[in-house]
Amino acid sequence: MKNTYLTPVVLAVAALLAACGSTPQSTSLLEQTRVEYRSAQASPNVATYAPQEMKLASDAMAKTETVAAERGSKDEVDQLAYLARQKIALTQEVTKRRMAEADVANAGKQRTQLMLDQRTNEANAAQIRANTANQAALMAQNDAARAQLQTQQAQDDAANAQLRNAQLETQLADLAAKKTARGMVITMGDVLFATDQSRLTATGIATAQKLATLLQNNPQRNVLVEGFADSTGAAEYNQALSERRAGAVQAALQQMGIASERVAMRGYGESFPVVANDSANNRQLNRRVEIVLSDESGRVMAR
Repeated sequence: MKNTYLTPVVLAVAALLAACGSTPQSTSLLEQTRVEYRSAQASPNVATYAPQEMKLASDAMAKTETVAAERGSKDEVDQLAYLARQKIALTQEVTKRRMAEADVANAGKQRTQLMLDQRTNEANAAQIRANTANQAALMAQNDAARAQLQTQQAQDDAANAQLRNAQLETQLADLAAKKTARGMVITMGDVLFATDQSRLTATGIATAQKLATLLQNNPQRNVLVEGFADSTGAAEYNQALSERRAGAVQAALQQMGIASERVAMRGYGESFPVVANDSANNRQLNRRVEIVLSDESGRVMAR
């Protein structure tokens, strides 16, 4: 039983002694080939660009190593090492050539991409120029339309102004207005007031209504209502009467819808007679209310 268990151990020792006694054949050419093979094997470029060639070199190297391990002759080992070395050299050369081709191809791709980028940039620039031109054309069209609209608006404004002026002239003529250095003046004589009073008669109210309509149709204009008296009686009384009559016209216009800030009032009493107070008719002419119409800016020229 003991001999049965020891037999495998003895065989393993015998095999080890036999292996130690058969050292593989080696030559300087084989060693140099091994260095070159390991260098090629470690190169990632070889694996990328020459995998088939590297496979042939590996097969040749394996065959060489097998013969060397079996202690073939030096000539046979060198011959196989030489063939393996040639395949390794071919692998390196193919790797270099294909890397160069890849560089050329990559450079071509880069040139193509650059040309494509340049064409794209040119196309983009052309599109930008076209968009700019379209924008400019659109702005020009808008400007032309705006100018046309402004021209039409100006024409409409002119027509409306002409119409207002025509209406104003008609209304002023109906009120017997006179053109003076201070502007258009409407005179409300003594007959439009109750005798020696500041109350407007029915005819006076109708005249005031015409004046209110004129002001409503011309909202940019204002009026100054000025009251006057003759020289009969006390000056204080005449001053007060002129103020009351001017105030009566002012109040009537306000009651007819004219804003108070558009109607100024002033009484001058016996001042500024239009004729001498030497007869009843002349004194009646001096007892009056004058309404001075402003210019289009709303300004009334001071007396």
